[in-house]
Amino acid sequence: MPGRADWQVAALFIVGSACFALGALPGYASMVGTEADGVTYFVGSLFFTSAALLQFLISIGVVRADRRPRAGVQWRLMGRAPRQVEWWAGSVQLVGTLFFNLSTFAALHQNFTVTEANRRVWGPDVLGSIAFLVASGLVYADVRRPWLAWRPRDLGWSVATLNLVGSVAFGASAIAAKVLSTGDLRNLALANLGTFVGALCFLLGAVLLIPDQERAELPG
Repeated sequence: MPGRADWQVAALFIVGSACFALGALPGYASMVGTEADGVTYFVGSLFFTSAALLQFLISIGVVRADRRPRAGVQWRLMGRAPRQVEWWAGSVQLVGTLFFNLSTFAALHQNFTVTEANRRVWGPDVLGSIAFLVASGLVYADVRRPWLAWRPRDLGWSVATLNLVGSVAFGASAIAAKVLSTGDLRNLALANLGTFVGALCFLLGAVLLIPDQERAELPG
């Protein structure tokens, strides 16, 4: 049901993740140019923010997950959600996507000094990665225990695990992307690899959200 709000959250995360994976794909920047590569990341960050915002509205009860976003608005339910894990995770994740908006937009400018690049591009990137790691950690801690057991058929565990691994990969990418005094990244290969792996994990996790929602609707 593409009209459902929770279905749209998954779809938006899929597109955003695909953009980040494409941007980090070996040879893509050489083929389209660094400017187009930067635009790919920025567009992906906008899809991330759209997905995170809609997910946040669902978590606080403003939008019903099983309705179209506009048809499901219920402002009277806003006060109930701050005590829920979904609210905290959604809030932190939304903030993280905004940092990615700042980072990817700033990265479109090519004439920064090393100090400016680290402050305006690398800094927000690190903060966004930290926010994603905290949000995914909160969700993972809330899944059914034991955490370390291999449960690929448990969709809740699979989605939480994929998002946690993706957040760790994004964090590694952010650390590797610090600009050195020479103007080069600390580790360009690791920065691209971390982004690519993290984006693939987020993409797979978003794809799994759709059957998870369908399964939740089954009687019993």
